[in-house]
Amino acid sequence: MGVTDTLAEYFGFDEHGTSLEVELLAGLTTFLAMSYIIVVNPFILADAIQIDGYSQTQVQQMIAVATILASIVAILVMAFYANRPFGLAPGMGLNAFFAYTVVIGLGVPWEVALVAVFVEGIIFILLTAVGARRYIIELFPEPVKFAVGAGIGVFLLFLGLQEMELVVPYVDEDGFPAGTLIELGNVAMSPIAALSLVGLALTFVLWARGIRGSIVIGIVTTAVAGWVLTLVGLVSPDELTPPGAYDRVSDEGLVSMVTSAQYDFTPLFYGFLDGFGMVAEDPLVFVLVVFTFFFVDFFDTAGTLIGVSQIGGFLDEDGDLPEIEKPLMADAVGTTVGSAIGTSTVTTYIESSTGIEEGGRTGFTALVVGGLFFLALLVVPLMSLVPQYATYLALVVVGIIMLQGVADIDWQDPAWAIAGGLTITIMPLTASISNGLAAGIISYPLIKAAMGDREDVSIGQWLLAISFVLYFIAYFAADAGMLAF
Repeated sequence: MGVTDTLAEYFGFDEHGTSLEVELLAGLTTFLAMSYIIVVNPFILADAIQIDGYSQTQVQQMIAVATILASIVAILVMAFYANRPFGLAPGMGLNAFFAYTVVIGLGVPWEVALVAVFVEGIIFILLTAVGARRYIIELFPEPVKFAVGAGIGVFLLFLGLQEMELVVPYVDEDGFPAGTLIELGNVAMSPIAALSLVGLALTFVLWARGIRGSIVIGIVTTAVAGWVLTLVGLVSPDELTPPGAYDRVSDEGLVSMVTSAQYDFTPLFYGFLDGFGMVAEDPLVFVLVVFTFFFVDFFDTAGTLIGVSQIGGFLDEDGDLPEIEKPLMADAVGTTVGSAIGTSTVTTYIESSTGIEEGGRTGFTALVVGGLFFLALLVVPLMSLVPQYATYLALVVVGIIMLQGVADIDWQDPAWAIAGGLTITIMPLTASISNGLAAGIISYPLIKAAMGDREDVSIGQWLLAISFVLYFIAYFAADAGMLAF
């Protein structure tokens, strides 16, 4: 039996209707769509993490290494234990909450914040092991489960269009916000918008013609075009290339950029260990931070898993993901390990839907993503050369595909229409999957009660709705500065 046959038997290629070639392409697609985190996560966390004796660039590179290693650990669990085609990495939004709300806003030392994430991860492992996370997720009202995919689709679509500058904040002639919040970007004035539009059109055409790898082709072609237009002088440096990337390549050269990278992330680990001794300074705030990390990550991950599973056809007739505790364990382990080596909460990525759309159906897709993350260790500084707007093409394409979920909602039923509609719209409008889930979960029992159908709502669903209300009370209290470290 050859290597290909062994892999096919282990991951169940025939059972899932896939092949080695398809899984390889799916893994590459997912990696390209989510690889921006290797660059973005260090930039966000380095605003909050400062280490004596190291420059901000060195700290960023430490965090990049930690980001990659945490992702690899979580992905290996996903591949071999869960056998699902989902990629994982430190989550966007969760990293911003870590840096700007907890550390900078509340004044919690970054060392203590890492300990809070670690405790959250341990709690997740324990809850997952006993099946509690699965039980809570299955309490989600049916309209919310079926609306999650479409909600994430609109969220992805909106994020992608913003990064491509095809949707921009609305300002008046004096540069002040006015009228509507957003407007159509000026393609004639923005090189990013113009090139993104061309790249998006190419990707749509390839996808519509059924060409496998259309998303990868679109991303790579757009990124290369941006660098070519810069190198030949048609646009200024930093317009179509990442900020500072052109100057770094010119000043240091590619070889020097690779060899001078800061791979020693042990200062982050030592800071994490120091954090345990600092928790006693204000244990109440520490508990609040753990609770908030836990709550947001729990429902972000749940929403993402359900949404991307819907695209892959993994959900059963009740909208549940069979053996969901296995992929949930992957993010729990990743979060625990990641916090110890210096990064924020690890979660399943909505960009996994790009690989699923390319046909990825097994853990081998995830394994390919993990392998590419490992190779990225060799070129940590070079990952910053890929322009973000190119990778966001994938989000727009997949976002449109995920809109098919609206067909599964009974729009004639008021409870379904309100809960499902709020879930879909609140996600992109607040840039939060968990907020969208909250809107649907809170509204469903209230509308059902108003309709006289209280017997259709379980006690667990009422408790879930109440827990969201309590979470928002605590969150807004912290955001208003009523709590500080």
